[in-house]
This record gives sequence, C-alpha cells and structure tokens, in this order.
Amino acid sequence: MAHMAHYREAHPLPFVVTHWVNLVAMIFLIFTGFYIHYPLFGGVMTMARGLHIFCGIVLLINCVVRMVLAFFIKSAPAPGTRELVPDYKTWLPQRDNKHQLWAWISYYLFLRKEHPIAAKLGVPQKIVYLLIPLLIFFTGYTGFCLWGTTAGWPIFEVGLNFMGGAMKARILHYFMMWCFLAFMCIHVYLSLIEGVSPATLIFFWKETPGLVYDPETMNIVGFDGMGKEPDCGETFKSEERAVVDQARVVEHEAISTGDAQHNGFEK
Repeated sequence: MAHMAHYREAHPLPFVVTHWVNLVAMIFLIFTGFYIHYPLFGGVMTMARGLHIFCGIVLLINCVVRMVLAFFIKSAPAPGTRELVPDYKTWLPQRDNKHQLWAWISYYLFLRKEHPIAAKLGVPQKIVYLLIPLLIFFTGYTGFCLWGTTAGWPIFEVGLNFMGGAMKARILHYFMMWCFLAFMCIHVYLSLIEGVSPATLIFFWKETPGLVYDPETMNIVGFDGMGKEPDCGETFKSEERAVVDQARVVEHEAISTGDAQHNGFEK
C-alpha cells in the first residue's frame, strides 16, 4: 500500500534537536549504567559516573524543554498534511483517531493488514509518550537519591527512606534502565515497520513523497510526488482515473469474450 507523505511540519526543527538529545543521552546513560553496575574493566569508573550524572541531568532538562515547547510551537496533526495546530494537541485524543485503540493494537499484532489512517501519533503512542516524562522524572529522582552530592538533601532523603534504603533505590533505578531499553527497542521497531521515511524525517528532517491527508474530512485527498509545487491531488486523481479506465477495459474485454463464446455456441 502507498504511504503518507512525510512533511517537516510534522516534526519542526526544535523537536528534531530534542529527539537527537534524547537519543544520545539515553545511549550514554545505558552504557555507563551497565558499566557502573558491572565494571568489566577498571580505570574509568569516575569518568563513567560523571558522564552518567551529566547525561541524566541533560535528559531531565531536555524533557522539560520539550514539554514547554509543545505549548509554543505548532506542528502538523497528521502525516500527509502541512496544516498546523499547537503541538500539545497532537499528544491528546484527536477526533480522527480517538476511537482507534484496538485498530492500532490489531495492526501492530499483525491481526490487521491495513495501516489505520489517522493522526500523527497512534493511540498506543500517545499513551506511552505521555508516560515517558513520568518515567524520566522518576528515574532521575532515584538517581539523585543515590548520588552522594544530593542524597542528603531533604527532598531526596525522604524518598530514599520511603524506598527502603540505597539498595532498593538502586534496584528501582536499574529496573528503570531496562524499561528505557525495552521502550527504545519497541520504538525503533514500530518506527521502521513501514519503511525508513519516518526515521529520515525525525533524524535528518528529510521530506518524502506520499499520500496527502485532509484532517478536516479525515480522508486521503491526493498524492504529493514532491514536485516543484504541490500537486493538490491532481496526480492522485489522474492515477485514480487510470485505474478506473483500466478496470473498464478489462470489464469490456470480459464482456466481448463472453459474447463471442455465446455466439460460437449458437452456431
């Protein structure tokens, strides 16, 4: 099946930057976290701890920046359109996909062949993406509870006592890392399930041709081949007419063949 066009309006440049920061910070956090937990070789523990703390702070700040920008920057509410809405609205239930939870789950489980035509973020994505900031903040909190510099601060000391001490806090912090790792694997898989176009947009801000979607009518209205000017659906309409004409030719040939056979029987 044809895919939606991927426009830069779906992911404005500031969001591309925050996505890169998230990726780099998480990768360093995971590798340094593994090393801190299982130091396979010596000599770099101090550097690993320092890098781990630095990347954790960067991830927390980046998360806050991304959340704030969602209220000030507009983005496309769906793939295949250049129309803009405040970005935070794309994270909330939308008219064109609030009823599609089971459709998306069925598609991801290979129980449904057709990709649901809907908003920029599928229903499962919205749910998970809204939980990710909570996961980041909780992981950061447990990290500060374990960091010697901040462990004695009242706000973290209370949490450390509530969790039952440093060992249990360390286990929770380590478990959060596995949650991040699982999320990243699933996120990459689902992002590439239909091709690399979504990835090239969010990483390299590269647009790709495809179907044009109208959020107002919630219908496919054309095809954008990424020419010098948007084709406003004319290419799509031409292709539609060609398919219809071809179907009519096939139908006419079938009728002609049937008539010929019928005349042959009569003779």
